[in-house]
Amino acid sequence: MKQGIRFYGWLFGVNLFISAFTFGGGYVVVPMVRRYFVAKKTYFTEEDLINMAAVAQSTPGAIAVNLSALAGYRVAGLWGALASCLGAVIPPLVILTAVSSFYKVFVTNMVLAAVLKGMEAGVAALMVDLIVDMCVLILKQRSLFLSVMIPLSWIANFLLGIHVVVILVVCCVLCILQVVIKRGKA
Repeated sequence: MKQGIRFYGWLFGVNLFISAFTFGGGYVVVPMVRRYFVAKKTYFTEEDLINMAAVAQSTPGAIAVNLSALAGYRVAGLWGALASCLGAVIPPLVILTAVSSFYKVFVTNMVLAAVLKGMEAGVAALMVDLIVDMCVLILKQRSLFLSVMIPLSWIANFLLGIHVVVILVVCCVLCILQVVIKRGKA
């Protein structure tokens, strides 16, 4: 892949755009990364993106920054990760500086409160889209073990109130055990 100043500028710019216009946390960034890195440029596959999203979620730090770093690293190595991270960090830094400087204005402004409430619906739709795509990828593998893990994880969290970290650790341990057992049979 040809990597020059223009390419690193594109990485910086696309991550700056994604970071500036995605509200609602790191999970909203995933569909945008899919759009630019998977659909438009085909730098990696949908499955690669889901794997990177899982790593971004499980590593310390903001998911959006972690995912941008992983995507940048995937397509352009260390310099790509640096350009992507810079692009991803600048908008929140500027926005938080402005919000903290004018906190009283933001808290009391009814129009801003209404805009933020409206964004919640859009964020929810993007998150549902991501979850559906992840479930489709899991179901395509035709693994009863993984397919059953989806509703059981949901039940554990939403109905039983088990913390997400516990669910993730249990799922990881179960998948590791499955791999160990399969290798033992081979």
